[in-house]
Amino acid sequence: MSNRNVLALVVLAAVVFVGLQSVYIVTEKERAIKLRFGEVMNPDVQPGLNFKIPFIEEVRKFEGRLITLDSDIERFITSEQKGLEVDAYIQWRIKNTRDFYTATGGGDMFRANQILQSRVNAGLRDAFGLRTLREVVSGRSEDEPLSTGGRIEDEGERDLLMRQVTQSIDSFAQSELGIEVLDIRVKAIDLPREVSQDVFRRMRSDRNQEARRIRSNGERQAEEIRASADRQETVILAEAFREAENIRGEGDAEATRIYADAFTRDQEFYSFYRSLRAYEDSFSGGGNIMVLEPGNEFFQYLNSSSGRNDTSE
Repeated sequence: MSNRNVLALVVLAAVVFVGLQSVYIVTEKERAIKLRFGEVMNPDVQPGLNFKIPFIEEVRKFEGRLITLDSDIERFITSEQKGLEVDAYIQWRIKNTRDFYTATGGGDMFRANQILQSRVNAGLRDAFGLRTLREVVSGRSEDEPLSTGGRIEDEGERDLLMRQVTQSIDSFAQSELGIEVLDIRVKAIDLPREVSQDVFRRMRSDRNQEARRIRSNGERQAEEIRASADRQETVILAEAFREAENIRGEGDAEATRIYADAFTRDQEFYSFYRSLRAYEDSFSGGGNIMVLEPGNEFFQYLNSSSGRNDTSE
């Protein structure tokens, strides 16, 4: 191979190399910044195929998606001087690539996480120090009742705490780091062993108080129901007795009227019927001996061959 051919290959290789160094691609998942001799030339390179001057310009790419930072478990002190072990996480993303690159010493993600976690821990420490153990554990304020009937009207104390911390950290991060903090959440709050028993006693006392209140309301309602039932029973029995007496009185009056009507129509038959009833009542009791004078009025219909009351004639 001649020197000319070798030179041609070298030139071709150099051209290909320079061409590859001149072209770069930024995806939708990335944020990029273009530098020229270390100075920022384009702080927000758009996604797609882009060009740069080889060996003069440099492109730095960063994660453009949402980043979740799991914070280390930290111990915070409440306003009652009681410790809590808090496990939280932070969600953030790069908003201003120029500020991010400058504040983190060239876009160092590890340093950005360190600064952000330090600020979040300080914010949580200050916020927890202004609240009681009950407020940060149960999410209620000290003067809020334990039960609200299953309906939450206002924002919980813990939600308010996290919202305030998020706003504070986001304001700092955007102005100092070029970072937008979207959310800060507490994954778990663990009680140290020395305070867990005290919290459990407090919770048990609250539950017992709530149980006593519910039981007292139930007993009061039961007494009201029993009293109402007794009152209704008395009224119903009185009305039933009054109605029965009215019916009985009406029946007796009707029977008296029927007897009187029958007596006025045929006095002899009525007298005979009453005598038969008297005979039946006298001999139905098991006794078959009666000591009476032969002419006693009791046997007036038995002594008459015609079946009539001869004494009345």
